[in-house]
Amino acid sequence: MKPHVSILMVTSIDGRLHPSRFTSSPDGTRRDWSTQYEKVHSSLNSDAWLVGRVTMAEMSKAAAHPPSKHAAARRPLHVAKAGAQTFAVALDPSGKVHFERGDVGGDHVIVLLAHDVPDSHLAELAADGVSYIVAEKGDVDLAAALDVLAREFGIKHLVVEGGAATNGAFLAAGLVDELIVLVAPALDAGENVQGIVAYRDGLAGKTRLQFKSVDALGNGVVQLRYDVLPAEA
Repeated sequence: MKPHVSILMVTSIDGRLHPSRFTSSPDGTRRDWSTQYEKVHSSLNSDAWLVGRVTMAEMSKAAAHPPSKHAAARRPLHVAKAGAQTFAVALDPSGKVHFERGDVGGDHVIVLLAHDVPDSHLAELAADGVSYIVAEKGDVDLAAALDVLAREFGIKHLVVEGGAATNGAFLAAGLVDELIVLVAPALDAGENVQGIVAYRDGLAGKTRLQFKSVDALGNGVVQLRYDVLPAEA
């Protein structure tokens, strides 16, 4: 059984992702909006969060350091730390993110990888105390990975925090239970700038949103919550 999955994002009014590009507001600053985001994140009481490759690389800030010698890597699952209670999950199909330790902010790291990731990268992750799940074939099977996260790590509530392609992949696969969007009093308006969700074929016919609630938070931030429903048969 998969964990409960929430997508949580903060965006400008025009649906963009990067606060560094946002206009200013007398209602608050980018730091204030980030604080509101963290408050909502904490209120969800989740035991795991997930981001894509680019976001996790910004957090880990490590370079490649594969061991010079290694045995055949364990596949498809390596549990580096038994009994962990909170988790940071990275969706990194090609194995491009590197770590220097097995946690991010105290949350144990689990990496989701495609089938053809080399043993040298798996050995590097294991040596750094990082857990991983390798797809049985091809690219990462998100549904299968969620089952493993629940069964082997005991994860009950996973918060997906982007980027846009990661959010789109989870929505297209029908794996999201709720969508929470915090709208800051700001605009981006840049051309060719990605929004909070991206999927190559669009999401029409793949998922539906049902309005749940709207709340005015501090610093001009509005919280929108939606239940995510399966596409109509």
